[in-house]
Amino acid sequence: MMHYPIVAFSWQWIQAQDKHLLRSPRTAMDADADTVVFEAPAHFRFYKSGRIERLHRPPILPAGDDEATGVTSKDVVLDADTGLSVRLYLPKLQEPSTKLLVLVYFHGGSFLIESADSSTYHNYVNALAAAAGVLAVSVDYRLAPEHPLPAAYDDSWAALQWAALAQDEWIREHGDTARLFLAGDSAGANIVHDMLMRVASNDGSPRVEGAILLHPWFGGSKPVEGEHPAAPMVTGMLWSYACPGAVGGADDPRMNPLAPGAPALERLGCVRMLVTAGLADGLAARDRAYHDAVAGSAWGGTAAWHGSDGEGHVFFLEKPGCDNAKQLMDRVVAFIAGA
Repeated sequence: MMHYPIVAFSWQWIQAQDKHLLRSPRTAMDADADTVVFEAPAHFRFYKSGRIERLHRPPILPAGDDEATGVTSKDVVLDADTGLSVRLYLPKLQEPSTKLLVLVYFHGGSFLIESADSSTYHNYVNALAAAAGVLAVSVDYRLAPEHPLPAAYDDSWAALQWAALAQDEWIREHGDTARLFLAGDSAGANIVHDMLMRVASNDGSPRVEGAILLHPWFGGSKPVEGEHPAAPMVTGMLWSYACPGAVGGADDPRMNPLAPGAPALERLGCVRMLVTAGLADGLAARDRAYHDAVAGSAWGGTAAWHGSDGEGHVFFLEKPGCDNAKQLMDRVVAFIAGA
């Protein structure tokens, strides 16, 4: 069974649905305002009016001490007007003077759902901070459609700059901002790519040592080799809700970094990159194409690939205790350590 971005679509489900559930807003103008025009079962529904009903609501967990891992977390509001905030994770220090590399994390959710304080991401970033021994900064950016893109990108950029400038006592005392990493899953990995392009356009500042793209959500108007023929349709619809009016639709360079006219990959603003995918994920072929394009470009960094056999999209969030999830965490930790 193939799966699609965070909403874990099966391609069989996509093909079996009534066509009116797979229409974009522009093709449903004759529907009543309360008519469902797109539904991702157990995740969200979109109505003709543009309203979203979020069905996926994992528990919200408070920041604090985690006895199992020894990690302590706290929330910091960066912009009271927009609501932008971050959750910081500080692993147990063997020596108070230890300086930890700083990892900025961007959660997934098709830009439409999830948050940094949900049980999904609190538990994952907590585990990552403990395993890798990093000071993690998890970004709680604004969601579409209430805040269409580029809101999430802009929030993420503001949070990245805030972290790089060590504008918090934890980062000042315990962080090594000269060793800055970016990581994210699905839409969050898409954000990582955008951040790297913004770094390049900002004269290489802040310097990013490594980037980890976990099952990145990219798309395009035409399928790449090995991709399901329905992928462009689904990507285009989801993207139209997150970024209405995007020039080029799903070939907007932020969604399709391989599109004609997209900024050259050689400009990527990091030294090292790890791209991962579940090999039963409907995005696997495009994720591999992205990795191969980066590795084959004139970019001066090094790109690594990790595929998880038989696994779907962001499986490591749903079943973190499985062997493949443990192997993926080990690979991420090794990458951060320089292996």
